[in-house]
Amino acid sequence: MHQTSPGVERAIAGARVWADRLGSDAVRLAHYVLALLDEDEGRPAVLLDNLGVAIPAFRGQLQARESPVAPDISVLFNAARAWSLAFRHDPEFLTDALLVAVLKADPKFHAEVSALGCSPELLEQTLTKSVPEPDEPTTLAVFAGPDRTGEVDAARVLDASFNRAREAARVLEDYCRFVLDDRFLTQQVKELRHGLATAAQKLPPHLLLAARETLRDVGTTVTAGGEYERSSPAHVALVSLKRLQESLRSLEEFGKVFGPELGRDLESLRYRAYTLERAVSLGNASRDRLAAASLYVLLTRALCVASLDWTIREAARGGTNVFQLREKGLPDRELIDLARNVRTWTREAGTLFIVNDRPDIARLCEADGVHLGQDDLSVKDARRIAGPDLLIGVSTHSLEQLRHAILDGADYVGIGPTFPSRTKSFDQFPGLEFIRAASTESSLPAFALGGIDVANVHEVVAAGAKRIAVSSAISTADEPEQIARQFKGSLTGLIGGRAAGCNASDLGNIGG
Repeated sequence: MHQTSPGVERAIAGARVWADRLGSDAVRLAHYVLALLDEDEGRPAVLLDNLGVAIPAFRGQLQARESPVAPDISVLFNAARAWSLAFRHDPEFLTDALLVAVLKADPKFHAEVSALGCSPELLEQTLTKSVPEPDEPTTLAVFAGPDRTGEVDAARVLDASFNRAREAARVLEDYCRFVLDDRFLTQQVKELRHGLATAAQKLPPHLLLAARETLRDVGTTVTAGGEYERSSPAHVALVSLKRLQESLRSLEEFGKVFGPELGRDLESLRYRAYTLERAVSLGNASRDRLAAASLYVLLTRALCVASLDWTIREAARGGTNVFQLREKGLPDRELIDLARNVRTWTREAGTLFIVNDRPDIARLCEADGVHLGQDDLSVKDARRIAGPDLLIGVSTHSLEQLRHAILDGADYVGIGPTFPSRTKSFDQFPGLEFIRAASTESSLPAFALGGIDVANVHEVVAAGAKRIAVSSAISTADEPEQIARQFKGSLTGLIGGRAAGCNASDLGNIGG
């Protein structure tokens, strides 16, 4: 997990917006530069202006050219982080470091922007001009390895901490694999565990074993209250996550004794462990909160054949568990008044209430959550508005978006669209194939959506969906209660204590 500034996060989202605006299926390098320049008073724009680049003309030339497709964002992030470490000794990187990484990401693009007056080398000189010139007296930091006694002492700590970290990771992997039946989280933990093995290989051979001294370890006889108490598998996972993080911190600090590279690698693993903790812990809370929720209805007042309150009451009698208010065109005052009414009606019906797009409205009307599309606020920004307790759902249309939502901290996801919808238009339909893939990828609560009705719901269930979200099938029905009962009948027996997932046997190919 990389440490980035808010400006970097805005630029990543802005690049996708630029790609869509310019009709490109792929995000290209020029799109990142355009996004970085969108803040006219931001650091990239100021830097290029100082280089003599005419920003408006430069923007126009970038838009007119088809630049190379950008590499995976992790490649750009790694390059920006490396630059920041080299010149600022800081793993957190800002927009200027990302700009350098983008400009240097491809030789062809490097040459094109240099010809337009935006030379990455000149940019780097500007950014690093505060570094003393070679003829100025300066003291260079030189890494000195530990003496033999210090080496053995540090290695003894590393040996114990590597063992603890690997053990904790294995316990966590078993939880994700056999308790959650979650392919994606299992793979994430497995990759972290392999990262530990790779980091250990950077130490001299046999060092850790030579330093091990179990028989005289004073810690083997020290215990703490609660060490042998575990209330549930989820509690086991939580304790293991904390042990993993603590071990990684110790590894990172003592690893620095053997050089900065090992410390950086272990630091990166520690941040990945933090992200995993959020995904596992929030996922557990969501699985519990949405355990019985299998039917989710999206409502727009103008599309209901009867009043909104009647539709909610009738659909709730039929077994609807969640209602989402989806009103795109209402003025804010009218929207908040309507949302407060829906909050009252859903409380009376005993169902959850979600507001579409607007975390501010959701919080003001005391809704249970907010639902976001791919072009809406990020989960991070929505969480800052909505607070820690509101559910945050995200619509996903591919496995990549699904995985991103999980690591972003979404409480549940919408997966689709499955079929053409009467209430919303889509450019493409991931269809039943995506339902099948998503249903075996993650155990996070997932609602199949898009054009589902009583005539095709059996296809959705057969594809692996255990939860569905519908709109016109309920809102335009003369008898919403009966339609809801038909949907619930199709889902009967499929919802237990957790959301869509894969069988443990399906995870066998992930390996040990």
